[in-house]
Amino acid sequence: MSEMEDIFQKIGTTQTLSQKIERNIERAIREKKLPIGAKLPSERELCEMFAVSRTALREALRRLSARGLIEIRKGSGMVVTKIELKDAISSLNLYYDLKFDENLISQIIELRLAFEPEIAKMAALNRTDEDLKNMEANLVEFAKCNPDNTQLESDIDNRFHLAVARATENPFVIITMEPVHNLLPRMRNFIYANIDGEKEITLGYHKEIVNAIREKDAERAYEKMQAHLDRNMQVYNKFFKHS
Repeated sequence: MSEMEDIFQKIGTTQTLSQKIERNIERAIREKKLPIGAKLPSERELCEMFAVSRTALREALRRLSARGLIEIRKGSGMVVTKIELKDAISSLNLYYDLKFDENLISQIIELRLAFEPEIAKMAALNRTDEDLKNMEANLVEFAKCNPDNTQLESDIDNRFHLAVARATENPFVIITMEPVHNLLPRMRNFIYANIDGEKEITLGYHKEIVNAIREKDAERAYEKMQAHLDRNMQVYNKFFKHS
């Protein structure tokens, strides 16, 4: 029996065949029996190994392709694809967009309060000079932004928090937080559009956070981010109470 036949064995009929084929191939990819770039056997060979029809196999392959686990290349077969960071973030962006409402806003604020002070602490310990330049440039851009342009102001605010997350140099922090931060413009526009003076307050917190990160003062970075998000929570709670 070949190595591929050890991986792809005959399937029973207790579940939908296409689902079982999909799970079998996915398991082989997860267990790295099929590494990135590996070429799968042909459709004919897979049908024989699984003892299934071509219809069931093609449905499974179609779903695996749609999920980004394999790539079907016309004329050259099927290969295991590399899952990129942007793919994971894109999926979460879609989920949050579909779920966006008042309840999601409250839940996102709670998540940010739990995570972002620690993230600021990590950024202070791990940031590079390039990370610091990006945050300082963001402060300048935010200060120059026309206060009437709430959309741009929200985008700049979003980029600030993304820059802090990236300064941790931890890709799992980025995967977790980037989709959350991408909601900030919608959240700010939902609530902040008519609150005078909020830009100056936000900029003040951002400056204090950057100063702490610049000096690699992890505890102060934590405290300033905590204070910034506590302020956000107060504003949101006040808005929800009166809306």
